[in-house]
Amino acid sequence: MVEPLFLKPVFHEKIWGGRHLATDFGYQIPAGTIGECWAISGHPHGSNIITNGQYEGQLLPKVYQQHPELFGNPHSSVFPLLTKILEANASLSIQVHPDDAYAEEHEHELGKTECWYVIHAEPGAYLTYGHTAKTRAELIKMIDNHQWSKLFSKKPVKTGDFVYVPSGTIHALNKGIIVLETQQSSDTTYRIYDYDRRDKKAGQLRQLHLQQAKDVTTVPFTEPQINPRIVHHGSSIITTLISQPDSPFFTVYKWEIRNQTSLAHEHGPYTLVSIIDGNGILTVDDQQYSLHKGDHFIIPATVKSWTMDGELLAIASEPTD
Repeated sequence: MVEPLFLKPVFHEKIWGGRHLATDFGYQIPAGTIGECWAISGHPHGSNIITNGQYEGQLLPKVYQQHPELFGNPHSSVFPLLTKILEANASLSIQVHPDDAYAEEHEHELGKTECWYVIHAEPGAYLTYGHTAKTRAELIKMIDNHQWSKLFSKKPVKTGDFVYVPSGTIHALNKGIIVLETQQSSDTTYRIYDYDRRDKKAGQLRQLHLQQAKDVTTVPFTEPQINPRIVHHGSSIITTLISQPDSPFFTVYKWEIRNQTSLAHEHGPYTLVSIIDGNGILTVDDQQYSLHKGDHFIIPATVKSWTMDGELLAIASEPTD
């Protein structure tokens, strides 16, 4: 098979969500506060349906299992990455994610290292990112005493920023931010603080996971150093936002396409692509596909090269497998 796999997004209602996934991306979303678009996912909590070609109508994880040649005959038994668009109409819970070893033992799934490309940030927007504890004993003491303002650190962000969030990092999106998230395929989150919000259905305070947070938080926190690499292709710009050895699970790119640009897999066997602005044309083996803001697709391992043309901005990723 020499064709891309286009995918139908899955949407999740969140207490902190809004309606920008409809107004900004044109998605037909359910009623309510929709916070997450699972754009490229093989996770059982929201697997995508393929919308084109010979696998049309099939779920991505089924195709991943039954046709490993499309994914470079991977070692991973599960589709390893998950791409989302998140809208923070209110602040998310302040949280932390486990690494692979802890998640396998306690949650029976992958750990969760992730990163964010900031699609939009309102003036004054910031992340909760990192913490001030110098030792685990100090971390535990501040959590036990609910010294949140002393413990949590803030990071201002603006549109176009890129932030890497390794497992063990205390973090949260805050109000007025929309991001494209690339992460390991995991749905494990340990909440540390949640503004005393109550679950909409049960009316109970949302569950916290303080012991797990004490177990998995990296101490002390050191902000990762990001070293993007930029390559010009005519007027197009290809930026490698992060790759090995800085990121052990994925490579992430920003593609600013302004003229016909030839592309190929670089650091992984297949490529995940999300169009976050503009329109263009994808050409694979002389077959053309229209691209629009909000489209998400996979270029499989059986496609060795392709071209993109138009005026568009895309975030792409490749798994390390």
